[in-house]
Amino acid sequence: MEKKLKILMLEDREEDAGLINRMLMKDGIEFTSHNVDTRDEFVKALDAFVPDVILSDHALPQFNSLEALKICQQSGFKGPFILVTGTVSEEFAVSCLKQGADDYVLKSNLARLPSAILNSLRQRQMELKRRKAESALRKQNHELVKINKELDSFVYSVSHNLRAPLMSVLGLVQLAKMNDNNGEAIYDTYFDKIEQSIHRLDNTLKEILDYSRNARSEVKIERVYLKKLIEDMFERLHYMEGSDKIEKIVSVEEHIPFYSDPQRLSVIFNNLISNAIKYRSSREANQYIRIVVTVDETEARVNFEDNGIGIPQELQTRIFDMFFRATELSEGAGLGLYIVKEAIDKLHGVINVESASRRGTAFHLTIPNHQEVKETEPAQKA
Repeated sequence: MEKKLKILMLEDREEDAGLINRMLMKDGIEFTSHNVDTRDEFVKALDAFVPDVILSDHALPQFNSLEALKICQQSGFKGPFILVTGTVSEEFAVSCLKQGADDYVLKSNLARLPSAILNSLRQRQMELKRRKAESALRKQNHELVKINKELDSFVYSVSHNLRAPLMSVLGLVQLAKMNDNNGEAIYDTYFDKIEQSIHRLDNTLKEILDYSRNARSEVKIERVYLKKLIEDMFERLHYMEGSDKIEKIVSVEEHIPFYSDPQRLSVIFNNLISNAIKYRSSREANQYIRIVVTVDETEARVNFEDNGIGIPQELQTRIFDMFFRATELSEGAGLGLYIVKEAIDKLHGVINVESASRRGTAFHLTIPNHQEVKETEPAQKA
C-alpha cells in the first residue's frame, strides 16, 4: 500500500477486534485501527478518524451493519464497507451487497479479509477513475454543445450577414455598368474584375456553407429523381462562362426508385458539373460533359466524363485534400472536391477518378440505394 490505512471497526467484542488486527498485521498490511460499538461513536469517528475502510459486524446491542451502511452513504463516505460477521445466510449477504456493501467475510474465515480489503480498495479506485472520466466526458460534451452553437451562429453569419451585402455590392456594380454613359472600355474592365472577384468570394462562402452543413447535419433519406436533379444543376450553372459552349450528354436508367440524401447529392453534382465547365479545354472543338446513371436495388452508379484539361497523374492522389488546387486556373479555395469526397463518405459511397493531362477526366461514383426507407415527401418530381 502507498500509505498506512485507517480502518474503522464497528465491533462490540474486543477479542474479535484483536483477531482482525492480528490477521491484517500477519498479512503485512500497514494500518491504524479505531474500534467503536455504538451509533454515536460510529458517527463521530466518521468525521474525526476519517477512515479509509470500514469493517462492520452485523449485530450489535443497539446498532447493526445495515444502519451503519446507510449512515456511510448519507455522509458521503467513499471507501469500502465490508461486513465481517459470524454465520449469516447467503440471502442476507447478497442483500447487503445489493444495498451497497463492498464484500462480506465470515469470522470463521478471516484469512480472506486482507485480500477482500485490497480488492475492495482497488475496485473503489477504479470506480473513482471511471466517475472522473465520465465527469470529464460530460464537461467535454458540454463544451462541444457550446462550440456547435457557436458554429451554428457562424454559419448563419456566413449565409446572411456576409453573402447578403456581397450580393448588394454585386447589384450596385451591375447597376453602375448599366448607367455608365462615358463608354470608356477601361471602366468596363474595372467593373468586370470587381464582378469576378465578388463571384469568387461568394463561391468560397458557399463552399464553406456546404462543408459545414455536410459535417454537422444528419443524413436525411428520401426519394431522389436523379434526372431532374441533373437538369436543375445544368440550369443553375448556365450563367458560368463557357456553359453554352459545352455539350451536355445525359443518360439516366432509373427504373428502380432511388433513395438517398438530396441535399448532399446536389452538392456533389454541382461541384463535379461546375468543374467540368470551368476546366473545359479551349483546344477541343467539341467540348462535352457526359453523365451516365444506372440505378438498381442496391446502388446508383454515376459516371461523370469530360474532355477538359484533365488532371496530371502525379496530382490525382491529392485532389480530394482540403485546400488543394490541381491547376493554376483554379480561382476557388480548393474545397470543392474535398467537399464532394466528404459528402460521398457520409452517404457510405465511393468515388474514383481517371484522368490525364489534356485528355479529360472521368469520375466514377457508387452511392447506396436506401430502398428500405419508406418514401416521405419526394424531393422533386420528374
